[in-house]
Parts: sequence; structure tokens; C-alpha cells
Amino acid sequence: MIHPLEQKTIHDLLLVYDLTGTFVFAISGAMLGVRRQLDIFGILVLSFVASSAGGITRDLLIGAVPPATISDWRYLAVSLAAGVLTFFCAPLIARLRAPILVFDAAGLALFAVAGAQKALAYGLNPLMAALLGMLTGIGGGIARDLFVARTPVVLRSDLYALAAFAGAVPVVVGHELNWPAVLTAIAGAIVCFGLRLMAIRYGWNLPVARPIEGAARDGKSE
Repeated sequence: MIHPLEQKTIHDLLLVYDLTGTFVFAISGAMLGVRRQLDIFGILVLSFVASSAGGITRDLLIGAVPPATISDWRYLAVSLAAGVLTFFCAPLIARLRAPILVFDAAGLALFAVAGAQKALAYGLNPLMAALLGMLTGIGGGIARDLFVARTPVVLRSDLYALAAFAGAVPVVVGHELNWPAVLTAIAGAIVCFGLRLMAIRYGWNLPVARPIEGAARDGKSE
């Protein structure tokens, strides 16, 4: 049984992870809106979608309703603040491409860990908890790209979902072995963050399917 003090620590840690990840992913959504020349409303929509879709999907699947993202005003406030900041400071943010990639990797790590921990708190088995941790990390990016009719980056060979899943694994393993939740969360975040940065640095990608001969010409698969 989890000690009340440890339970409060886990709750506070999840909140910090979620809000930090929300801010980072909201900037990524807003920057895509800027590049697509959307108005400020469209940019704010993308910032909210990118930062919240994964968490909302996770909460609906585990029965945590209403989802924290729409029941706690802080999530909306953080995503809108990031969107407004990006709208007015987009040129500066665009010049910070390397730092933004680092922050995106950090956001992915935070969301993957927080998602896995919340799934475990709701009684899911380790495998499903790890998968929901991954979904929390990649769901916002998928929704963001679909909103602008773009094939989601995570589906185009980028080593992104695998990094999120790898970050969730230490969390669920530590839970099964009764290790301190804070330590396993930090370990999971480091694994995800490190793997994502290595993929960016060395261009690691998953294998890509070979195009079917003639499909590109007539737009149909045989």
C-alpha cells in the first residue's frame, strides 16, 4: 500500500511533469501554426491540441473523467500562454531550433513518464501502462499534424514513439519491483530524453517501407 506522503509526492510530480510537458508541446503546436500562417486563434488551437490531445486520450481510456486537461484550468492557461508567446516571439523561437528540439525531447520524456505513472495509479497492467505512457507522449503531435493535413511525424520513421515507450518501461518495471516512484520516474525520463537526443544527433530512424512500383505514378496500390 502506498504511504500517503509518497502518494502526495507522486501526485505533485505528475502535475509538474504534465504542466512542463504541456508548455513545451504547446510551443511546438504554435510554431507549426505560425509556419502554416494561421491566425492567432488557429495558433492557440494548435497549441492546445499539441499539448493536450495525448493526455485527454489517456484519461478517457483509463476512466479518469473528466480529463485533467479540461478540468484543471492550469493546463489551458499554460497552453494558451505558450501559444501567445509563440505568436509574438516566433522569429526568436525559430532561431532557437536546437534548444526547441531539446525541449521537445524533454516534453516527450515528461509526458511518457507521467502517462505511465497515471495509468499504473488506475490499476492498468504494466504493458498497457507503458503503451499509454507512449500514447501520452505522441498523441498531441499526431493530432497537431492531422489538424493541418500533414502525415504525423511520428509515423514517418522518426525515432520518437520508441523513445517514449522506452521511457515508460523503467516506470512500470520499478512499480512491479516496488522501487521508489520518484527514482523510477527520473530514470524513465533520462532514458527517453537520452534516446531521443541520440536519435536527433546521429539521425537514427526506424526502417521505412519501400514504395510499391507504380503506386506513386497512379496513386493506387496493387
